[in-house]
Amino acid sequence: MIASDLLVRCLENEGVEHVFGVPGEETEDLLFSLRDSEITFVPVRHEQGAAFMANVHGRLTGDAGVCLGTLGPGATNLMTGVADANLDKAPLVAITGQGGLERLHKESHQALDIVSMFESITKWNTQLNDPDIITESVRKAFKVAEYEKPGATHLEFPEDVAGFATDTTPMDARERVRLGPPDAESLQQVQTLLEAADRSLIIAGNGAVRTNATERLREFVETTGIPVASTYMGKGAISDRSPQSLLTLDSGDHQEASDAIEMADLIVTVGYDIAEHDPAGWNTGTDTVIVHIDSEPAEVYEAYNPTLELVCTLSTGLAKLTDLMAVSETEFDETWYRDLREHILKDIAADPSEDGPFTVRTVLPVLRDVMNTEDVLISDVGSHKMQIAQNFLTYEPNTCIISNGLASMGISVPGGIAADLATDAAVVAATGDGGFLMNGVEIETATRVGCTYTILLFSDDDYGLISEKQRAHRGESFGTGLTNPDFMTFAESFGIEGYRPENWDELEEMLGDALGSDEMSLVEIQLG
Repeated sequence: MIASDLLVRCLENEGVEHVFGVPGEETEDLLFSLRDSEITFVPVRHEQGAAFMANVHGRLTGDAGVCLGTLGPGATNLMTGVADANLDKAPLVAITGQGGLERLHKESHQALDIVSMFESITKWNTQLNDPDIITESVRKAFKVAEYEKPGATHLEFPEDVAGFATDTTPMDARERVRLGPPDAESLQQVQTLLEAADRSLIIAGNGAVRTNATERLREFVETTGIPVASTYMGKGAISDRSPQSLLTLDSGDHQEASDAIEMADLIVTVGYDIAEHDPAGWNTGTDTVIVHIDSEPAEVYEAYNPTLELVCTLSTGLAKLTDLMAVSETEFDETWYRDLREHILKDIAADPSEDGPFTVRTVLPVLRDVMNTEDVLISDVGSHKMQIAQNFLTYEPNTCIISNGLASMGISVPGGIAADLATDAAVVAATGDGGFLMNGVEIETATRVGCTYTILLFSDDDYGLISEKQRAHRGESFGTGLTNPDFMTFAESFGIEGYRPENWDELEEMLGDALGSDEMSLVEIQLG
């Protein structure tokens, strides 16, 4: 067979079902090898959308999503989504084409040093300059991408190498390497700190969800009664129905979670990533007692200098701590944070004025009511993301997907495609008008592959989050105003249903109709 056939067989061996990408001349052999395989190639409208699809696939499944671009601009267009996956700790394998080896030593058409460019946004990347290294390289790309902490890897495939003959066979995929259990001495030290504290608090991060440690975290919380504040990407690690949930770390309009952190005399972080949330935002002193439980040691940071680090598989570490605390005679005080939780819930549930304008915050309770527990909400980046993170009640892991590492605009519409393909639940892609028009053309991709999710579009003709920050700093905003098309006409031009509610009754009815439909739809919320 030729090398492109071998590469595709290696992808099949890794369990790949979809490759998202844009076709190019230099990837011709690879495309036809995909055509003759069990893998579905999904042509998209922009490489950034392809990378976002692979990114969200990795977030939801734990298996590396795969995206494809050609050389030059195809590869550079992939970079934002690849970097987003890397900082969000989402497993992703990017494949790019390249010109023939005979012209890479000199300046030539569309030729860039893509491997060097991808160096800082991936865990590992290489050029496939010989058919005989394909099997090892593909296996390594998936192993490295999926190993905790996961991220992005990249393979560059020159067009002449793709057509070379080879008799190499794929390497078998193996079980992922797992961390060992925590050492007994460190566990004992954590137990001692927990027993000595009067007001312990847990910060649950992305790692708690990503490593499937939520069940063990919930058991630990139920055993001890210790409250939990989640990061944006940790939403769902503990159900917001739990009496121990203080919702999200950055509490925004309601400061109760921040108050609880200030009141706590012991902070236990579980799967916390500094790239997602700067610890200087919640750790205002250097004397806070912090226990770091994660798959890697903590980053060295003055604002985050843990007293003790428990490096292990999170679920195993939490299970062993639960066993220790279950037989401990320590009685944890659960009264100190109850009023704080009640204030948060009361604030979120406040009914809007009957004739008041729509706001993201007041729309979210209506959205929550029409969504089932297991339905998936994917948030784009913008002012609406802050409200979703702080005010959208989340009950299960991986049901509220937020990018908060690189935090790139434009992820939700293409991300909705990946989510719809990966889950049987209803999917809502929430976005602002700024992020929507960055990748809104992927609606065509969604309809072509038969997706049926709902786009929830908040429109205010503005880059709203930047305007808010400018006004807070300067009392005015500049450079943030936008004009928009008629979004109902835009939706109809793609053959999907468009809804634009004018009042609260219509909002609930139209959201219910959109989510209950077996068709793709767009619901525009014009913000006051």
